[in-house]
Amino acid sequence: MKKATSVFYISAVIAFAFIAWGFFASTHMSAVMSQIQGFITNELGWFYLLSATAFVGVAIFLVFSPYGRIRLGKPDEKPKYNYVTWFAFLFTAGMGIGLVFWGSAEPLSHYFVPATAEPGTQQAAADAMRYSMFHWGIHPWAIYSIVALTLAYFQYRKDEPAIFSSTFRPLIGDRVDGWVGNGINVLVVFATLFGTATSLGLGAAQITAGLKYLFPSLEAFSGPLFQFVVIVIVTILFSISALTGIDKGIRILSLLNVRVSLVLVAFILLLGPTSYIMGVFTQGIGSYAQNFFGMSFRLDVYDPNPESTWVQDWTIFYWAWWISWSPFVGSFIARVSRGRTIREFIIGVVALPSLFGAFWFSVFGGTTLFFQNQGTDLYADMQSGGEEIVLFSLLEQFPLAFFVSLIAVLLIMSFFVTSADSATVVLGMQTTGGMLSPPNIVKFTWGIIISGTAAVLLTSEEGLSALQTASIIGALPFTFIIILMIVSLFKALDKERPTLHADRDRIRREREIRRQDKKRTHHEKRHGARKEEQPLQNEEPPVEPEQQPQDEAEAPKKEN
Repeated sequence: MKKATSVFYISAVIAFAFIAWGFFASTHMSAVMSQIQGFITNELGWFYLLSATAFVGVAIFLVFSPYGRIRLGKPDEKPKYNYVTWFAFLFTAGMGIGLVFWGSAEPLSHYFVPATAEPGTQQAAADAMRYSMFHWGIHPWAIYSIVALTLAYFQYRKDEPAIFSSTFRPLIGDRVDGWVGNGINVLVVFATLFGTATSLGLGAAQITAGLKYLFPSLEAFSGPLFQFVVIVIVTILFSISALTGIDKGIRILSLLNVRVSLVLVAFILLLGPTSYIMGVFTQGIGSYAQNFFGMSFRLDVYDPNPESTWVQDWTIFYWAWWISWSPFVGSFIARVSRGRTIREFIIGVVALPSLFGAFWFSVFGGTTLFFQNQGTDLYADMQSGGEEIVLFSLLEQFPLAFFVSLIAVLLIMSFFVTSADSATVVLGMQTTGGMLSPPNIVKFTWGIIISGTAAVLLTSEEGLSALQTASIIGALPFTFIIILMIVSLFKALDKERPTLHADRDRIRREREIRRQDKKRTHHEKRHGARKEEQPLQNEEPPVEPEQQPQDEAEAPKKEN
């Protein structure tokens, strides 16, 4: 295949083998993956917690360090995309499907199966909102920002290819161009594959639930086959979108997704319990900030119930999901962030999406808890229909329920298309030596593999649990890759110190020159004004010329 590297062929063969394993021996695949997942969560959960929080610390350090002035590109280069388009890319690629899927379902789940509080209490509701904001806030976006920043720095600052192995050059030298680099890229491909398949599987499950809600006659087609058909249809759609490239298909759909999402949020906010929602948001932000460190390091070590798996089922799963999702999101964010400074980049990637995610959960999760407390048993719907049905059960409490639910289904499909389209671009870049615009045949092949992986996992006996298991397994090797990427990044940044010192001295000189010029200008204006005023204060009034002869004539008379 033209332009494809050995990484493509190795990864594609292994991926097709995995799909075949799941198709012909689904039970065996589920059993093996469950055993691996159990070992990771039980024995290495602490590793995920420490790693994710360490990545937050690295991001904060870079914002306040002198390295924050470094531009991801040439010194005078400007960003290609404005802030609105840039945020649309971040939102769509980073969390679009997940926010729609879990926005109502997660707070409701925590309300009845809380982390520490008594189920169904007001404290459980407060904890539910706090943990939802925590799981979708600073930690995931910090992970994304570190991966994206490292890629963008080496790609735009050091002119390296847009592949993960190139970020290891300060550590291993030219071995990044050999089998070591290929091995790194293959691991990246599989982390991306499992992370993307998880999100697309969730999207397919929710699309299916929405279609059944809108058209009850489709209940006759329940089962894995219907979900498989949905995945096939959406695969065709995102394959068409992939042919148009980032500046057309993905860009247009990303902006559309943000606008429709804002309309949906405004609909719930204005027609729902507005004051309650804003109170949930305000108190939730404060509680999140107050309990940030406690939640970041919480495990069930001292839980009196040895069967408790709340942290493993939620926090550790999420951290693994974000880590496995970060190669794709990080590559995509790096792709659209050239020209920004490190400080601007991290603040933009972490702060704004985290705040928007907190507001999203306040609107959808807060409204869900409000109706639940008012007597509408949305939790019963979730128990019978799964987490994917909660959004549509919530929308049923509002006017124009059918129309708004149809918009929600179309929004999920659009998120599915843009996420899969973006993932095919990223996987194409990693398997073509860093081509920013991979050949269509490469992107199409990865689109088929992503959809096949999502279908195999979603239609297995464990369903959504299999998707979560795949994310946790795929994240483990990539966590080590992120750690090494950080080491490599700081090793490269350390060599920028002379440049930073020179820039700092230059800035100081320019400031001193401007200060002296300002002082001189002020001095000249002040003294110039005094010189103009001096004659008016000290000199005698001028004598009229025609009066001088008269005065001279009168002088002798007085003497005589």
